[in-house]
Amino acid sequence: MCGWSRIEWRVAVAAGMLAAAGTAFATVDRASAKIDKLVFAKLDELGIPASDPCTDEVFLRRVYLDMTGTLPSAVETRAFLSRNSANRRGELIEQLFEREEFSDYWALKWCDLLRVKAEFPSKLWPNAVQAYHRWVRTAVDENMPYDRFARELLTASGSNFRVPQVNFYRAMPNRTPESIASIVALTFMGMRTENWDRGQLEGVAAFFGGVAYKGTAEWKEEIVYSDPARQFMDPATGQPVQPVFPGGQLAAIRPGQDGRELFADWLVGSNVFAQNIVNRIWYWLMGRGLVHEPDDIRPDNPPQNQQLLDFLARELVESGFDLRHVYRIILNSRTYQLSSIHNEGNLSDQANFSHYHVRRLDAEVLIDAICQITGTTESYSSAIPEPFTFIPENQRSITLADGSITSPFLELFGRPPRDTGFESERSNDPSAAQKLHMLNSTHIVQKLSQNRSLMGMAVPDERRAKKGKEPPPASWLPLDEALDNLYLAILSRYPTPEERQVAVSHITATGSRWDATIDIIWALLNTKEFIYRH
Repeated sequence: MCGWSRIEWRVAVAAGMLAAAGTAFATVDRASAKIDKLVFAKLDELGIPASDPCTDEVFLRRVYLDMTGTLPSAVETRAFLSRNSANRRGELIEQLFEREEFSDYWALKWCDLLRVKAEFPSKLWPNAVQAYHRWVRTAVDENMPYDRFARELLTASGSNFRVPQVNFYRAMPNRTPESIASIVALTFMGMRTENWDRGQLEGVAAFFGGVAYKGTAEWKEEIVYSDPARQFMDPATGQPVQPVFPGGQLAAIRPGQDGRELFADWLVGSNVFAQNIVNRIWYWLMGRGLVHEPDDIRPDNPPQNQQLLDFLARELVESGFDLRHVYRIILNSRTYQLSSIHNEGNLSDQANFSHYHVRRLDAEVLIDAICQITGTTESYSSAIPEPFTFIPENQRSITLADGSITSPFLELFGRPPRDTGFESERSNDPSAAQKLHMLNSTHIVQKLSQNRSLMGMAVPDERRAKKGKEPPPASWLPLDEALDNLYLAILSRYPTPEERQVAVSHITATGSRWDATIDIIWALLNTKEFIYRH
């Protein structure tokens, strides 16, 4: 699997290419089995039993949300559940890599980390934001090797409009060498420099002493470049600071050499570089890092499973820094595919991955899901009256490039402000205000009353489903079929017999199938099963 292009993977999955595809899947199976061996060995050591594997319905919804930030449609759910293939889960994973939403969603994750935002504190300005976001999304879409991705961000020079990578150095509240060093350490090493002593921070800052900025005659354009004549000076002595790698090794920047390139060479060859990104991926997919918090790597915060962290880092390096390889082996593992339902032995386990971690959907994912299943759109706003701040209402939230463009829903449900690059900026903790919004806000009521997508699943001829007017009885689908459509679209599964009985009783008691159907949709949108990843 390592080294295959996107096109080769698409052909292998679609056409079968039996020998090559078989070898590739075997490679993933071996790596995924190694993950399981290391996880379950730790669980055995601690006497914690793992939960059962999740059902196909749960896996389908989980992997769609975790890979693409998007719910499967009712049609896609039916197709997957009826697929007769021994490896249908692995095949689905490969198909999702090719979805536009995969690139959209992971560009969103990276833009959170890189603080892509037009306004304070990054102050990239809208046109630079668009250029930067396009570059990030293209890198995700084309599966750029991670070492190249990091190197380009660290060493780029040029116009912030024409060389998007230089915006890495512009999306910083302060542009001092110490501030640059802190953000580099957080982004690519998962380390918080407030845990470093002053000498260690200054030693790394010396690599970035030559970073300089200058404006141009073009509005809001700025050039980022390296000036070899500039050095980071010790504020106490006024003497140049000796560059020192984070491990303590002294470095020498040759005359005319870009210190950033010297640091990038060290970084991509270090253990912490690979460990940081595989730990982040594990956190993004599993809900908790092997080192937790995922951006707090330090000697006194050891990984939950050092062998597993080392294995994932080694897999990344040996694959040529192919991030998708790391996604594949995690997603195909039994560990990832465990149920979120506890058993008596792992009820209190939070750190050892004996079950899948339940967590609320990201703000952008949740509103996109609501819009998808109701067939409605969302409005966004920005306080910046400049180019590129107008966002069409039919644009999905996971595709928003600019952290300054937002909506009341996104703010309420914890979208990160992109001020610091810390993972903790995103809050997925539930609140009473969020529950009230889902239960009785005008925002949700209007989406339900204007709903055409789901009502069309209950009434096949949408022309009869006029707002405020109930269609004649003859136009409705059979009740079982209509309920199947609703549950598949909202919860990615068929209703249970008990749920069917409750729905029928409610329709009978209401006396209006139209009103009762809206009630059922509203109730499902407020279930934990809809609002949470599980």
